[in-house]
Amino acid sequence: MSRIGKLPITLPAGVTVTVGEDNVITLKGPKGEMKQQVNPNMKVKVDDGQLIIERPDDEKENRALHGLYRSLLFNMVTGVTEGFRKELELVGVGYRVTNSGQVLELSLGYTHSILMELPKEIKVETKMERNKNPLIMLESCDKQLLGQVCAKIRSFRKPEPYKGKGVRFVGEQVRRKSGKTAGK
Repeated sequence: MSRIGKLPITLPAGVTVTVGEDNVITLKGPKGEMKQQVNPNMKVKVDDGQLIIERPDDEKENRALHGLYRSLLFNMVTGVTEGFRKELELVGVGYRVTNSGQVLELSLGYTHSILMELPKEIKVETKMERNKNPLIMLESCDKQLLGQVCAKIRSFRKPEPYKGKGVRFVGEQVRRKSGKTAGK
């Protein structure tokens, strides 16, 4: 049996779960509401404040889906109760960021600023202080969407290995290269 899949998900107070038709799981909590379609082979049931996922047999595909859906539902429960937060920093001379509502404006050394419209599920906050790198703080109840948006922002200017300039996660270590003069 899947080690991850067999673990029950404890539902905190304030979270309601409904299993609809076509195996659509709806979770409502203080931070928002999320839906997830679950494979018809998997059985999802709620009892004693726990969410349990069961699989019909030990086929390879069902074993894989068992752990997958348990992880997805666990992330949904965490998202609607606590939410997820990621911070990005811009390292480089002249790199700036501002936001007006859900529109993020990035100045990353290109000739024009990059405007990015963020989904309404994501809350954005930017911080620019003197002598510190500009920060982008993103918060959402959907872990997958948050990671996808962070990856898109990071792809505009990935950290390069020689000077370390670019968009990176706060606390991320960039492997530095010495350059061509170090070999002599």
